[in-house]
Amino acid sequence: MPTTITAADLRAGIEAFYAWHMQLLDDGRIEEWAAAFTQDGVFTADGHPEPVSGRQNILAASRQGADKLAEAGIVRRHWLGMSDIRPDGGVVRVRSYALVFQASKGEGAALHASTTCEDVLVLDDGGSWRIRERVVRIDGA
Repeated sequence: MPTTITAADLRAGIEAFYAWHMQLLDDGRIEEWAAAFTQDGVFTADGHPEPVSGRQNILAASRQGADKLAEAGIVRRHWLGMSDIRPDGGVVRVRSYALVFQASKGEGAALHASTTCEDVLVLDDGGSWRIRERVVRIDGA
C-alpha cells in the first residue's frame, strides 16, 4: 500500500470500492463481483456450511445462490456502513456492519439479515482493491 495516501483518501477509496462491489452483487453481475476477490481468496459466512476458497469456487457458489434468488423473484440489497478501516502492514483490515434487505412481489421489502463483514483487502498490481479474505457473521447466529 502506498505510504503517501491519507486516511481520508484511504476511506474514500474503500467506501467507493464497497459501493461498486455490493451493487454488482445486487445487480446479479456475479462474475464481476467475484473478480474482486484474489485468486486464492476465501469467503466464510455463517449461512454457508464451510468456507469457500478460490475465486472460481466463490464465483460458482455465488452464481448458484443468485440464480435461486432470481428464479424465486427475490431482490436483495446489501448496505455496508460503520466501517472500521485499519491499515496493517501490506493489507487493510475492514470491519463493517452489513444489512441485507430482501424484496419480492408477494412479500414486499424487509430486513433479511443483520451481519458483520470482516475483510482483508490488498491492492493488486494495477492499484485496485481485492478481497483476500471475507468473514460474514450473522447477528444472533
